[in-house]
Amino acid sequence: MVTGAAGFIGSHLVTELRSSGRNVVALDRKPFPDDLERRPPGLSGSLRTIRGDLNSLRLADCLENTSTVFHLAALPGVRPSWTQFPEYLQCNVLATQRLLEACVQAGVERVVVASSSSVYGGADGAMSEDDLPRPLSPYGVTKLAAERLALAFAARDDAKLSVGALRFFTVYGPGQRPDMFISRLIRSTLRNEPVEIYGDGTQLRDFTHVSDVVRALVLAAAVRDRGSAVLNIGTGNAVSVNEVVSMTTELTGSRPCTSYGAARIGDVRSTTADVRRAAGVLGFTARTGLREGLATQIESTRRSLAREAQDAVAVDGSTASAPRL
Repeated sequence: MVTGAAGFIGSHLVTELRSSGRNVVALDRKPFPDDLERRPPGLSGSLRTIRGDLNSLRLADCLENTSTVFHLAALPGVRPSWTQFPEYLQCNVLATQRLLEACVQAGVERVVVASSSSVYGGADGAMSEDDLPRPLSPYGVTKLAAERLALAFAARDDAKLSVGALRFFTVYGPGQRPDMFISRLIRSTLRNEPVEIYGDGTQLRDFTHVSDVVRALVLAAAVRDRGSAVLNIGTGNAVSVNEVVSMTTELTGSRPCTSYGAARIGDVRSTTADVRRAAGVLGFTARTGLREGLATQIESTRRSLAREAQDAVAVDGSTASAPRL
């Protein structure tokens, strides 16, 4: 079962699991993308979709005959978590507790939980799983609580399950949330529109392509004899926001119209993953370089904007609203 299956990472994961012959139960409270429910050639695994909220669904029915759960469902975003904390608590912590209780009762063997580099807070240099977590936002607090809950459930004497809690570092790629920096940057560049950068652009991020994250999730699901673990999933290399702007300029042939504003509360100056433990436990290292990864997202965004332009023409019969690609 994949929770949060209609989201950015979840939809990529469902496709990968089905392509390898796994039968998948996809769960989300949001509508599923049309292309997720299709079964084109090459996707041999079956798919059952369940629309509903983890806080109210009959999870025992959802988990029937399930051996592995990928728990990706969560309310994302650092900035909104300051003003919407009750909803973050409900979606990220209480829903996780309810799911884990159901997993124990259903005899689920493996749960892979999506955590975040936000649990670390700010740090100079690579962030290690042995570092004391110091989240700087309510969002980071809820992600830390979710992973600790999972580890506590795995330690119960009556539980069969083991847990892999994966701390993702700045995931990007086709289908990325529209509010994320790279998504905003690419879309604005292709449409010749201004884009705001929060901070001076020298802040560093370990940008990790979604294909690498999906591969790490699949690898983590296969680990059944090494107990529970918390693992960083990143590239081990940090790149500045300004470098991403320059690379996007080169790849698109258009210079973004950027403006710089104040850094947002809860944003950290630098994130870099210490990836040695993931390499040792999972045999995982990131394969997609930033330039290659950006190219995949740029091409995906071009196609998306072209479809939007076609839809606009179909509605009003003109090309006035078609974007410049």
